[in-house]
Amino acid sequence: MDQLKQLNDRIIRRVNVNLEEFDFNTENFVNNSLEYDKMLDFYAFYGITSKHPIYFHFKNSNIAGSYFLGKCYVGRSAIYKSDVRGDELKRKGDTIRYKKDIPLVEDEMITIRDSLLYKTLVHSNSHNLESPEQFGIHNTISAHYANIHGTTLEGCFLGPFASVDLMNLHSCIVGEFSYVQAGELFHRKIDPGTVWVRSQNFEFKYKFKNEILDNFVGVNDSYQPRGIIYDFVKEREQDYEKLFDVVNLTPIDAPSSSAVNRYAVILGKTRIGKNVLVSQRAFLDNAIMGDGSNAQENTYIIHSNLSGLCITAHGGKIIHADIGLETFVGFNSFLNGKFNARIKIGEGCIIMPHTIIDPAVPIEIPDEHLVWGFIGSEEDVRNQTILLDDLAEIRDTLRMGKMVFTGNGSVFIDAFRKRISQILLANGALFNNGEKRGHAQDDQNISFNTIQPYRTGERKGLYPSIRIKP
Repeated sequence: MDQLKQLNDRIIRRVNVNLEEFDFNTENFVNNSLEYDKMLDFYAFYGITSKHPIYFHFKNSNIAGSYFLGKCYVGRSAIYKSDVRGDELKRKGDTIRYKKDIPLVEDEMITIRDSLLYKTLVHSNSHNLESPEQFGIHNTISAHYANIHGTTLEGCFLGPFASVDLMNLHSCIVGEFSYVQAGELFHRKIDPGTVWVRSQNFEFKYKFKNEILDNFVGVNDSYQPRGIIYDFVKEREQDYEKLFDVVNLTPIDAPSSSAVNRYAVILGKTRIGKNVLVSQRAFLDNAIMGDGSNAQENTYIIHSNLSGLCITAHGGKIIHADIGLETFVGFNSFLNGKFNARIKIGEGCIIMPHTIIDPAVPIEIPDEHLVWGFIGSEEDVRNQTILLDDLAEIRDTLRMGKMVFTGNGSVFIDAFRKRISQILLANGALFNNGEKRGHAQDDQNISFNTIQPYRTGERKGLYPSIRIKP
């Protein structure tokens, strides 16, 4: 496996050069994360549908246990148990709005070069005006359960459970369990547990207390994750691996307008409503998925009821909870209800990305509230939620505990609501009488094809270079 080890050594060097100013060395993380024998155990797979352009090009890489959809190029990279989902890439002829419309001259492609993605999600499309046809991830390492959502990356390191959303990042470090949506950043180090949303009209910022963050998502000296959230995910990992051992599975009972991915785990008395999307690596156990709801990649919905038109964004976890109509649960949020301490979320709520709710007693959040940070008691509910209409009145600065909001509250709320509507539309939640199709309808008949690595010889551990066209 010498060539595979050389590949990873080269990735380490390329990323380290970009992060030299921070005196940050990625070697410990890579050497303690990768088990080379396991990089032989899992096949890679790609999806083919009539609704998505087909082009896959894998070259001098290991892509063990990873899933690819849409147009993708992977070169000199290690992509381990990751999801590279290109079903929202822009198409030739689409336009990007700037001062004037910029038309695309070819289909957009996800391009991953000289990078290591470890159990990472890649989704959406490039928001980089300089490269609208290329969703590029270059010279970058991402750790366990990171989300790369519509973000181009050059020379970056993303810590465990970090999320970068609709951005362009250059030579940046994003700490564990941080969520950043702040336009374009150069040579920045984001502290662990930071939730930061910034635009021209507003800024929302919150940082978890170190003792709380360390309890839920900490890292050791080699940047390996630990804590309650990591243990929760790790305990259920075997359920996913079983899906790779079986070629044909019994289809899940679901309406004809809903899609349940073949690589999702469905357990217990789970019920699927109309226009529901259940993505690969979603985990449902005794879950009720109301009409138009979705469970995106790396989500967990356990002993919970989603009323309808509910969004569980990438990495969201909902346990022993009742979620009201049209509520949004953000990236990597952890709603950790208990049998005797159930969580009830009202209608029309926005649970900010990377929110942790971990009560010892039953907790209820009223309708139409914004929720953030860490909530473990009724007092936390009062201090870390706000009625959306009240936030919409803010025109200057609002401070509540460790959260600071500045700018125009109504623009912030309108932007969130617009994005929620776009997600529902894209996911097919609003499908009716053949109109407003989305992922729930278009992803029903995916053909999965597998690729295996070399198991012997000098290229052991690498996958054959292959180009797949229509």
